[in-house]
Amino acid sequence: MDESGLKFLKALLTSPGPSGYERPIQNVVREFAVPFADEVKTDWHGNVMAIVNPHGSPRIMLAGHCDQIGLMVKHIDGDGYIWVDPIGGWDIQMLIGQNMQIWTKNGPVQGIIGRKAIHLLTPEERKKVPEMKDLWIDIGAANGNEAKELVSIGDPVTFELGYRELRNGLAAAPGMDNRVGVWVVMTAAQRAAQANPNACVIAVSTVQEEIGLRGAMTSAFSLEAHLGIAVDVTHATDCPTVSEKEYGTVKMGQGPVVYRGPNVNPRIFEQLSQLGSDQKIPFQVNGISKPAGNDANTMQISRGGMATGIVAIPNRYMHSPVEVISLDDLHNAAELIAQFCCGVDNKSDFTP
Repeated sequence: MDESGLKFLKALLTSPGPSGYERPIQNVVREFAVPFADEVKTDWHGNVMAIVNPHGSPRIMLAGHCDQIGLMVKHIDGDGYIWVDPIGGWDIQMLIGQNMQIWTKNGPVQGIIGRKAIHLLTPEERKKVPEMKDLWIDIGAANGNEAKELVSIGDPVTFELGYRELRNGLAAAPGMDNRVGVWVVMTAAQRAAQANPNACVIAVSTVQEEIGLRGAMTSAFSLEAHLGIAVDVTHATDCPTVSEKEYGTVKMGQGPVVYRGPNVNPRIFEQLSQLGSDQKIPFQVNGISKPAGNDANTMQISRGGMATGIVAIPNRYMHSPVEVISLDDLHNAAELIAQFCCGVDNKSDFTP
């Protein structure tokens, strides 16, 4: 990944954006897209669309959701402790002992989610998995009035954001799910633009995927695209306790995963696979036997039906503060999708 690509990725990963609160990351996406796109627009839902060759045919929608799981401030008690509700699907144990950031109108407020020390836990408490109602955020406030001066009901909360490089081209951060998808679709559109595609290529930073694929639903309807590729993360199985027999063989750094299954148009799968083989772009194949839990689910059935594909980035430790991806997988996913977009014209037939 070159310096500008890495700068864009880091900007995505250090901008907050729980579902319904994506405004900061929308600004990052717009800034990146303006130099290469013929048009950049944001709809009232919050989807950011970078449009290349707007009068081209067919119309291709590339979707990567920009939202991450988070929390919402629900109550501030008299002692200054802050109580929250989840935004998206949480493993509650991931929250205990974490540094958190509350995103207020005046900027981030630092806090932590603590727990009674192990010395004080009863044997029964040690065995119990806490529920969200059992957790609170401590910002160090002396009382409720001080906390309320800083934090408001409805403020979003995330893990402390950041970026950390590991060995062998791997990187870790909260929010890899699915800032990497945004990076891939925007970079693919940028590369396609340089090749003057016959197709209209629309890279969309979709919102609210984590609470029901909502941004993809509205943007797919309004864009009236003929083809679509959803880019999201998928579970890597090259780490302990994750079964290849159940989830397929998915390895970090071996390329993006091109999916097969009823949510995927077979001709799109064939073209992506052929391109990868011909151009020596590393990729992996996996299957999903039902509608995916990502934007392709709703894209496929928008209006009269969209021919959809799924390209996924292997990810370890999903929905945690230490999600891990391979930078090479991002580059190869963007290259594969860009070449697909440049190889499509108004004579292309995706009838199964």
